Amino acid sequence: MRLNSKWVQIAIVAALIALLPLFFPSGYYYRVGALIFVNALAAVGLVVLIGYAGQISLGAAGFAGIGAYSCALAPELLGIHPGLAAIGGAILSGVIAAIIGRPILKLKGYYLAVATLGFGILMTLFLTNEREITGGPDGMAVPDLGLRGLLKDMGLKLSGGEFWYFFCGIVLVIGVWIALNLAQSPTGRAMRALHGSEVAARTVGINVARVKLQAFVISAVYASIAGSLLALQNQFITPDVAGFMHSIEMVSMAVLGGVGSVLGATLGAVILTLLPQVLTVFAEYEQLVLGAIMITVMIFMPQGLLPSLARRLKGRGE
Repeated sequence: MRLNSKWVQIAIVAALIALLPLFFPSGYYYRVGALIFVNALAAVGLVVLIGYAGQISLGAAGFAGIGAYSCALAPELLGIHPGLAAIGGAILSGVIAAIIGRPILKLKGYYLAVATLGFGILMTLFLTNEREITGGPDGMAVPDLGLRGLLKDMGLKLSGGEFWYFFCGIVLVIGVWIALNLAQSPTGRAMRALHGSEVAARTVGINVARVKLQAFVISAVYASIAGSLLALQNQFITPDVAGFMHSIEMVSMAVLGGVGSVLGATLGAVILTLLPQVLTVFAEYEQLVLGAIMITVMIFMPQGLLPSLARRLKGRGE
């Protein structure tokens, strides 16, 4: 069985989602699981941008903020269903990414990182200062998605935690499937060629600017959907969803597990979402422990946890 097989990776994610509830001691863990899936979806989006195309972004949380506030504002101002608002937020994020990506993606390295960081900061400032629209730092309520009631009418009764666990899990499986299909497509191969060398990619006829923009837009849509799911399940949102630290968390998840691997990024999301829950008894040292783990992994496993472990296991097998 090859771990890098598309269907094997999808099967692993789907099986874990289906089987984990068998070991949950209480309903609280459904909520934690749903949060893991939301974070994993955003991390998978960063795999496309950073892992496939080699472009650094510290502004993913800005697009998560667009998705989250779309679910809050569109139903209130336009009277549309929250689910349609989430789709609209993803489209809006894609359009904004396409517009700002053209000038930003001409930059490279840390210049690109700072430019994307600037976008995230602008989003946070807008959401914080426009009190009449967004509620400011106090945030605003998000309408209920309404699907639980529909499922109940169909005879399927789920608690709030159970519903969001399986709903976010299904969305994550779809996101993983799309990302893995993209990796094997001509566009995905062009992204990987770009990651290896822009000069070589341009030499063989790849439109470098277009491929960069495609990766940026796809990553923005993933982040937007993750933000929408977070807002819908919490039914409340604040500007923190678009904050700098949220962007850092997303990138850390992708890098820790293996930014070139969809399954690795998912693993990174699991670890960095669960660790704060585990370390609650050491609340004063939580950030210290998380930082030490990141440093250790980057020193001894620079490719990320999953790719490094897979390579070592393969070496032993041979």
